[in-house]
Amino acid sequence: MSFRTPLSRARGLGAAGHGTAHFWAQRVSAVALIPLSLWFVYSIVAIADARYEAVRAWASQPASALLLAVFVVGVFYHAHLGIQVVIEDYVHTPWLRVASLVLLRMLVFLLAAAALFAVLRIALGS
Repeated sequence: MSFRTPLSRARGLGAAGHGTAHFWAQRVSAVALIPLSLWFVYSIVAIADARYEAVRAWASQPASALLLAVFVVGVFYHAHLGIQVVIEDYVHTPWLRVASLVLLRMLVFLLAAAALFAVLRIALGS
């Protein structure tokens, strides 16, 4: 038996218990991705007709490599947040929801690590 009122149990919590922080994380990552996406699209358009060596030279510049790494991390983080909400909202079987969330986290981590490895390998010239 709990002596807490319903208001005290719900204060500061979203529907899932962490809704406000998740909401803000998704919005902040979306706003951060706006200038990064514009830079990425501009850069890809600028080097669209370049040869392989020129694209590799562009990607190996420190500023480009850093922005590419930040873009990769931001995209995968934002995608993880969005897909997590979809799973939590539409997968109703508890064991399947947990399994889907674990699989999602592992997949996002592996794909982000592979993309970061590729950026680092190009940037370091290996």
